[in-house]
Amino acid sequence: MRAAQINETPDIAELVARLPLGDTIASPYALYEALRPHAPVSGYRDYPPGTVPGADEAVNAWVLLDYEHVSAASRDHRTFSSRDELQEQSSAPTLMLVNHDNPEHDRLRNIVNLAFSRPRIEAMDPWVRGIVNDMVADLRDGPHEMMDVLASVIPARVMAGLLGLDELIFERFRGWGTAFMLSADMTPQERELSNLELFQYFAETVTNLNEAMLRGERLPDGLIAALLQAETEEGRLTLGEVIRFCITLVVAGAETTTFLLGNLLYNLATMPDVRARLREDRKLVTAFIDESLRHGGPPQRLFRMATQDVTVGGREIKAGDWVALFYAAANHDASVFPDPQRFDMDRPNLNKQLTFGVGIHHCLGSALARMEARSLINAALDHWSDMSLASAEPQRASLLNHGYDKLTINITNKDAK
Repeated sequence: MRAAQINETPDIAELVARLPLGDTIASPYALYEALRPHAPVSGYRDYPPGTVPGADEAVNAWVLLDYEHVSAASRDHRTFSSRDELQEQSSAPTLMLVNHDNPEHDRLRNIVNLAFSRPRIEAMDPWVRGIVNDMVADLRDGPHEMMDVLASVIPARVMAGLLGLDELIFERFRGWGTAFMLSADMTPQERELSNLELFQYFAETVTNLNEAMLRGERLPDGLIAALLQAETEEGRLTLGEVIRFCITLVVAGAETTTFLLGNLLYNLATMPDVRARLREDRKLVTAFIDESLRHGGPPQRLFRMATQDVTVGGREIKAGDWVALFYAAANHDASVFPDPQRFDMDRPNLNKQLTFGVGIHHCLGSALARMEARSLINAALDHWSDMSLASAEPQRASLLNHGYDKLTINITNKDAK
């Protein structure tokens, strides 16, 4: 009897070792549940965004899976630092806000908020709805690879428009984003070259605009110009900070939103009953987005570093230890979201999902991402009488984001003859 019990005991180290593997990245939730009774657990080796696998070393981290642990650690930014010294030493540029702690984080965010303001975002709504509607309306009956024709193009075009850039540059955004966020298989040399191109583009663009401003020229309307001119009692952003914020928007904003839009299209195509409810009541679109974020939101985990010894779930985490906060696992914690694998737009606590983060690091671009999501869902419902999944290839390169490399969906237009 004793031997049988031992044989039934899971090998925790083996489960942890499976976390960064392609099969887990493609479908992670069963492994999260197998690990949950034993978490927090240590020994998870993986790469933070902005590092270069093959050139940089993987970190060795604790794994936090429970909603209570992930939520508390996310809010306790003094104990769980967002500063990423490994990424700072990498060839990739350090991200703005994402990798800052207080008091520097609040100083930067206060200045950024003047430019990246709610009125600026809200004013974009008619434009966003217009370009998304036109893109959806242009698709003819038949199969379409949605990651290429919609999911990656919408966030890139919106980001280029927001920043005030030539719209044609959006074609380079996804390549830069997938390289930086490790969502594509690349050699270290290819990844480093992509990161360098990304930095050089924004360094040149921001510097040229700043020089024009100093000459007294009128700057084109856009977020870059607003960032260069934003000033509070705490001062202004440096050129380096403006450059890094632009990079952050492209790699963290456009890339993550690409996966979000793909996941929403997958849900629409594979859930006809849900699709019928949305057609009947468009007020449910917000709940559909929230449940999609909870059920299969793109950000799976982010890294933190303990600044002091701390006990989590009875485990002693030492100062200097890396900690991986698995937001997606927290969103599948049955103690908070009963029957978590079931897609349910009627959950009463959808506002508790953690995909956009909590605390000082709540996603600054969440309102813009939601705007793009609403526009795409409504346009799809307006123009397509039917849609069905043809094929889907999950992203398998990095556990940072859950989504699709390829997503082919058959559509039938309402006005099809």
